[in-house]
Amino acid sequence: MKSEPNFSLTRRSLLTGAASAALLPIVGMPKAAFAEGDVIKIGFLAPLTGPVAAWGKPGLDGCQIWADWTNEAGGVEIGGKPYKIELVSYDDEDDAGKARTGATQLIRENEVKFIMMLGGNSWPGVEEIAARQGMMVSTLLPSDLTPDTTTLIAPCEVHPIYNVTGVEWLAANRPELKTAVICAQDDALGKPSVATYLAAFEAAGIKMASEPLFFDPATTDFAPVMTQLLANNPDILCLDTCYADYVQPLCEQAFQQGYKGQIISCTLDFYQRIVDRTSKEFMEGVIFQFPDFDDKALNDPRINFKKPNEYYAEYVKRYGATQWSAVSWEYASILDLWADAANRAGSAEPEDTLKAMKEGGKGKHAFGDARWWGKELFGIDNALVGDWPVVVIRDGKATIAEFRSIPDWWDKNGELLVKHMTALGQMWNQRT
Repeated sequence: MKSEPNFSLTRRSLLTGAASAALLPIVGMPKAAFAEGDVIKIGFLAPLTGPVAAWGKPGLDGCQIWADWTNEAGGVEIGGKPYKIELVSYDDEDDAGKARTGATQLIRENEVKFIMMLGGNSWPGVEEIAARQGMMVSTLLPSDLTPDTTTLIAPCEVHPIYNVTGVEWLAANRPELKTAVICAQDDALGKPSVATYLAAFEAAGIKMASEPLFFDPATTDFAPVMTQLLANNPDILCLDTCYADYVQPLCEQAFQQGYKGQIISCTLDFYQRIVDRTSKEFMEGVIFQFPDFDDKALNDPRINFKKPNEYYAEYVKRYGATQWSAVSWEYASILDLWADAANRAGSAEPEDTLKAMKEGGKGKHAFGDARWWGKELFGIDNALVGDWPVVVIRDGKATIAEFRSIPDWWDKNGELLVKHMTALGQMWNQRT
């Protein structure tokens, strides 16, 4: 067996330098001069420690690059004046109670103008205070949206809806694959994602070889899980939106149990580790949804993320390639949208920036032009939806295979998604 490289992101020792449940001011070193007091604070409320930190801390690191670059270039111009951006973070540990405490401090003590969250398990702790204070909050999980969450937006990641693009691409390029199985942790991330994959498989004419397998989030032994999944010899093994700490052992178990079929997953964080623990041959062709930003396909003119290749190089320089995850760029792309909206509004106040951001019902998503959407699924048009990349492992490296349209899939298959969301109790009116 190959030896495991020394990765710092592990379930038990993940980013131990982060202070749990404490505010961490993060100030860049801008070359530009700003007038005293011309500072706008942005809140970052996400898991920085614990098993979900891979979807928080790498995003905070990416935001620091964004803030440094922005401040060095003169800050964000609002109402004719340049403002320095200061990030203030709080480790919510993916816990609703800690998130509520963090949101309260960020709003009342730090006077932030915008809060970015991972969402999901932590959002219920913030919902009431965000509504009461009129605070604009972003989530990476639009399944948090309801008609009552008027100040909550999903302007970047439209989890889990983008997963339909991977299945659609797979069906077009591997039509001989006819059966699939799926597993997920039994929580607010896993369930809506399973519903989405089920809808996508049905739309593609792919049959489920067995019922979805939901496992306890406390699971550590994935051998029985994989044995059960592979019992019916599926053509496709779907790992849903399993956490990074689950995807690696699931892939290792599939490898050890001799699986030879297609793997598809929402994320594949730290995939280099999985390649090392299995083999290039085993991981060849694995499909997921998050590219490395050194991919040349991101230099397409329709891409709205600024200097993606340079950003990736800077990220690797500061933090190392093994720290790059699905969220390393996402929060930074949300800051791009926020800065543009604040500039156009001439104000950093949450109500003004939210209005400017949604003006005309369209927006500049990281992967191209998009529309504010979601009323049919979430009860409110607060998710920015457009194209999303399908990523394939080729020779051990993540490669964008194609960009596919989420709205186009929805227009053809929306009823299927509503059906499966309803069956798993994930429609907004069921969740509230």
